[in-house]
Amino acid sequence: MRSLRRTIDRDDLKDALALAAAVGVVGASFGALAAAAGVPVLLAMSLSLLVFAGGAQFLVVAVVAAGGGAIAALAAGLLLNVRHVPFGLAVGGNIADRWPLRLLGTHLMVDESVAFSRARGSGRRARTAYWLCGSLLFVFWNVGTVVGVLAGGAVPDPDTFGVDAAFPAALLALLLPSLRRADARRVGLAAAALALLATPLLPPGVPVLVGLLGLVVARLPGDRREAA
Repeated sequence: MRSLRRTIDRDDLKDALALAAAVGVVGASFGALAAAAGVPVLLAMSLSLLVFAGGAQFLVVAVVAAGGGAIAALAAGLLLNVRHVPFGLAVGGNIADRWPLRLLGTHLMVDESVAFSRARGSGRRARTAYWLCGSLLFVFWNVGTVVGVLAGGAVPDPDTFGVDAAFPAALLALLLPSLRRADARRVGLAAAALALLATPLLPPGVPVLVGLLGLVVARLPGDRREAA
């Protein structure tokens, strides 16, 4: 871990801090929404500490607020987090070589830390970027949750301030460099189209999983001609 600290790029640190600050605001939104939905303070904080998956946490709160039970909330969260399986395959080499560190690193595997690392290719910089971004996101998200929970009902509707848009906006900014590739553009457009089509038909969170079907267009014959 000392070698990681020595190889931190200043631009990466600046970008990671900016992203973490935005995520902290969303974490405060989660905390406030959880408090408004009647989720116990300890449970809301435990979700951020032990689950650390923004989309799944919001979905759990939504299920609880709608009157769903613990089993329904757990099933919904697990279903949404299925996307971490391809994440692990894509970024596994950027986490660590030894299994103990890999297990620890998987707890920091969220959309933003994966995109942040993948945008820097592979090697030492990508690995450092993963741990830097993931650690900062974890800290800021949990601090934001505490602030939001303690604020409670002080903000009737956090979405009014646009904090619900911080997550997708930050992730899109991270993915923009990758969209220079034709296959990445095809996957992105296909995934977005599928998710939008599924949104009116499926429960919240499920359209994101449907978007994973966009991966089937990742490689088409035209890519081989481009590579040649």
